[in-house]
Amino acid sequence: MIDVTHGGLAEEYRRGRLFFDAKDYIGAAGILAGVVAEAPDNLAARLLLARAYYHSAQLGKAEKELRRVLDHAPDEGYAYLLLARTLQRQNRPGEAEPYLRLHAAMTGS
Repeated sequence: MIDVTHGGLAEEYRRGRLFFDAKDYIGAAGILAGVVAEAPDNLAARLLLARAYYHSAQLGKAEKELRRVLDHAPDEGYAYLLLARTLQRQNRPGEAEPYLRLHAAMTGS
């Protein structure tokens, strides 16, 4: 994972998090997309970007980012849950089911 704690990239990540926390998900997605473009291996930034896309109903983009997270971090339980929810919101419950089961197995819930 690339460290975003240096220079302008860290500031942009913090700004994206502020927008996300303020529930400006479209604004957060715009900022975080730039962070991910500069640091594509940063899974924290990519996961936050996926969450921003999910909350702003950009479900295709959320799905794409979540699949990238899981390609690089198959132990990221929350990404399975969010991918399942994303698929459900796209009216694809059959595709969501395996991801819900994986999340449940990983978290014991």
